[in-house]
Amino acid sequence: MTDNGLLTRRRFLQAGLTASLLGAGAFALASKGWAAAAEAKPLPSRKPNVPKLLVLDPGHGGRDPGARGASGTLEKDITIDIAQRMADQLRNDKGIIVKLTREDDVFIPLEERVKFGREARADLFLSIHADSAPNKSARGLSVYTLSTKASDSFSKSLADKENEADLMGGMDLPPAPKEVTAILMDLTARQTRNTAQHARATFIRGLSRQWRLLEQPMRSANFVVLRAPDVPSMLIETSFLSNPQDEAILRQPSQRAKIAKLMARTIAAILDSSLFA
Repeated sequence: MTDNGLLTRRRFLQAGLTASLLGAGAFALASKGWAAAAEAKPLPSRKPNVPKLLVLDPGHGGRDPGARGASGTLEKDITIDIAQRMADQLRNDKGIIVKLTREDDVFIPLEERVKFGREARADLFLSIHADSAPNKSARGLSVYTLSTKASDSFSKSLADKENEADLMGGMDLPPAPKEVTAILMDLTARQTRNTAQHARATFIRGLSRQWRLLEQPMRSANFVVLRAPDVPSMLIETSFLSNPQDEAILRQPSQRAKIAKLMARTIAAILDSSLFA
């Protein structure tokens, strides 16, 4: 998409959000993050022929450790290590600029992560995780895009758990009323959602024979961190720390380097494709 096209899409979306929310005066936003999205001004377009901007979001951090494996592995340590390794790989590509939502062990609220991606005007937002699955037998990589209705109960359970991350950090972030959520989701740009879904499929194809995948690895759910209305976003579960075999793999620096390299290479190909032209 051209920069003018991206700007038009964002202006259209912001205008629609504002108009609809003003017309729905009976509804109050219970989430500050949603209010910020509704009131945000259109973002300026980038100059043509500039590198693609990727925002990597290492899940959890600080007082929010995320999942904990049976051997004591903390998700927040795994995600920052993989994200930094990915960034190191991708920064060798002159066509890509990489930014991280966190560079060290700090707590960042979910809505702040979304805001970071939007204000950076990211071409793609990638949230990296290594969570606990609803059952310990589940293992392998999976990729999630945003949907108000989860693709399955497994995905819904993961999203519900992940969306409580702010509570772990000492923050109480109530969900938006169902009516407001429906308005916002209906006004989310179709192209943003479609881009994320196509990127998800391409990503899975790129890793399918090189890293173990979860059964039905392409899934969707209502993750807070994926709610940017104008930035294609994906959440990647690299593996599950709740599974002893997956935890043993992620504890090895060589394996973290391997998955980081595989993901970096696949993401670079996606950003260089016609999907982000």
